[in-house]
Amino acid sequence: MRVLLRSRKDPFRVLSADRTFRQNAIGDNVGNLVFSHAAHRLLSVQGNDVVSNRFAAQIDDAPRINEEFDVFVVPLANAFRKSFKGHLDALTDLIERLTIPVVVLGVGAQATTGYNASRLTPLESSVRRFVGAVLDRSASIGVRGEFTAEYLHGLGFRDVEVIGCPSLFLRGPDLHVAKDPAGLTARSRVAINVSPYVKDMGAITMAAHRRYPHLTYVPQDLKTLGLLIYGDSPDEAGRTSDLPVHETHPLYRERKIRFFLDPPTWMDFLATQDFSFGTRIHGNITSTLAGTPAVVLAHDSRTLELARYHEIPHRLVRNVGADVDPAELYAEADYTGLNSGHAKRWEVFSGFMERNGLQHVYQGGRLDPGAVAFDARVSATSYPGPVRPPRQRGMVDDVAVRLRRHPHAAVAHARRAARAARDAGATGLGGR
Repeated sequence: MRVLLRSRKDPFRVLSADRTFRQNAIGDNVGNLVFSHAAHRLLSVQGNDVVSNRFAAQIDDAPRINEEFDVFVVPLANAFRKSFKGHLDALTDLIERLTIPVVVLGVGAQATTGYNASRLTPLESSVRRFVGAVLDRSASIGVRGEFTAEYLHGLGFRDVEVIGCPSLFLRGPDLHVAKDPAGLTARSRVAINVSPYVKDMGAITMAAHRRYPHLTYVPQDLKTLGLLIYGDSPDEAGRTSDLPVHETHPLYRERKIRFFLDPPTWMDFLATQDFSFGTRIHGNITSTLAGTPAVVLAHDSRTLELARYHEIPHRLVRNVGADVDPAELYAEADYTGLNSGHAKRWEVFSGFMERNGLQHVYQGGRLDPGAVAFDARVSATSYPGPVRPPRQRGMVDDVAVRLRRHPHAAVAHARRAARAARDAGATGLGGR
């Protein structure tokens, strides 16, 4: 079976930090690579050919896709949101021209933590058209949680299944997280993840920095990657914020930031940590996959419904005090539901795949040789290490030095890369 997978980057496509930034190979957020990496592994049955589309195809590629592929698999994040409307329409344009099955392996709607769907009203026609096109080509559509399911039910769709996110099923039915009964101490290795637009995280970050000398910030967004490579843009030079968004931040100055370009190195690092917390859902999912306890500070419906469905310990960020101690979050976190409920959630997820004609590497209750080959290839791949703040700006490579002399060029590169990815949108075919 030839599978076309909507993903920004093939798991074995190794790129430097500079190329990752210039090409926006993370699709604005490296968390995107976690669920596409998991989907790629799950579909890598021996004999299957799984091809990343790199978000790069045009509608005119539909005849070629129909001829060369057997199925189009579409893992999505919070695609039902106003800022994604144009790209959702473009993806629908492509799907309506496909004659092969199209399977949506998880999609979410974005609203408030109170699940107020009123902001989705302008999207209604686009969502109806997208879901209708998908259901014309599959048995059901997979959504990430209860809010998205209720939203689609309200639009009249019934063939909707809550399946969570593929990332949690990287290893199929196997997932376990255990806490140290001793809890956290000042010497604990704590990883924090931050959505730079969630202002509450500024004070929370600074409080954690004061308490934990071994705190590490693990960012995910393209702009922060640009900051680490090129430094602040001229109009932001010298600015300060409690959020780690400038070179002046203590986490930057103390080199306590690590930006991972690929899921395997990200998981390897988090496996060395004692705890992870913050607003990034996939930052904490990646920690969970590494076996390290994590707590999600939910700030919208997309993070909340996933945390609820997978029973990842979580709190609403608005209810967390500015001076919260991560040790408090660690102590109250209960992983019983996450651990005990995972096998049942896997049955739902694998059943969804099978009902929609997807072969997966755990089918029949045994591990397919394709998964073994995938894992061996991951182990043999030399992924780049994390990007971190330089000891001094002159130590970076020549390209970065040139851009540092004209830092506005770095910002322009980031904006062009992000715009190119958005314009290519959700349709993409791309290289093999």
